[in-house]
Amino acid sequence: MDLITTLNSYGSKKEPCFFVISFDLKHWDVCSIDNLPEDIKYQLDSNITSSTNNHEILFTPVSKEIYKSKFDSVMWNIQEGNSYLLNLTQSSTIDQNIDLESVYNKANSKYKIYYKDQFVSFSPETFIKIEDSIISTFPMKGTIDASILNAKEKILADSKEIAEHTMVVDLLRNDLNIVSKDVKVDKFRYTDTINAGDKELIQVSSKISGSLDANWNENLGNIITSLLPAGSITGTPKNKTVELINEIEDYDRGYFTGICGVFDGHSVDSFVLIRFMQKCEDGSIVYKSGGGITSDSDVDSEYKEMCDKVYIP
Repeated sequence: MDLITTLNSYGSKKEPCFFVISFDLKHWDVCSIDNLPEDIKYQLDSNITSSTNNHEILFTPVSKEIYKSKFDSVMWNIQEGNSYLLNLTQSSTIDQNIDLESVYNKANSKYKIYYKDQFVSFSPETFIKIEDSIISTFPMKGTIDASILNAKEKILADSKEIAEHTMVVDLLRNDLNIVSKDVKVDKFRYTDTINAGDKELIQVSSKISGSLDANWNENLGNIITSLLPAGSITGTPKNKTVELINEIEDYDRGYFTGICGVFDGHSVDSFVLIRFMQKCEDGSIVYKSGGGITSDSDVDSEYKEMCDKVYIP
């Protein structure tokens, strides 16, 4: 069966299942919770502390010159009106021996997954939740080092960050309108402090919700796939921006910026696969990260943000 049919089948039977879906929806895995393979581990919406740790990573990011050339391509397309916001990501090479399962076990994160020794993700970002026929999404857009003086006030007042976040919220409102009704923004631009290795980051999120039909579980696959890829890690307009991402990034995101989640028979919790480490075919490890680019973006700041997001929480 295809992805939609498989998820709809689990939903219709109200059978609890685990699912993981790649950025381009070409790769996916859905399995019964009761028969979850031993080489898949996950943790959902955990209560965590914001204290930092000493999980330092030695890594080599893509060169500033290569990043700038991709950044310039994004800016040209923004100036031409092809995109208004594009999430530009790249791979950094990890310069030390790392065991992915050990990373999963020690990571302190709201969400995390270890998948078949292929990748780990320790994500702070919820994708969607469904409870009592209410679907909610929580776009996360905007990051600042918490040690900066008045960091929270600065990021909430930053015009570039406001514009970027507003565009993502508008995109996600439109996405939820595809699958639900009475869509509203419940909470706009609130902050969370998360631990990022040897420091803390402040991240800005919003909450958007809508109402589903009572039999939403029968259309579980249609609902989830209609919202993919996630707006917070693509941009707007979504379809054209995804085309540009594939062209400009010039690498395979794979499961990075896809989603993972669980249907427990009654409700759904899921997260975006960011803060992501992947084992390559040659055994090397890469860390994929990035950030949103708008017309007001600065290449030095965006390159730093991409590097700041390489950490084990």
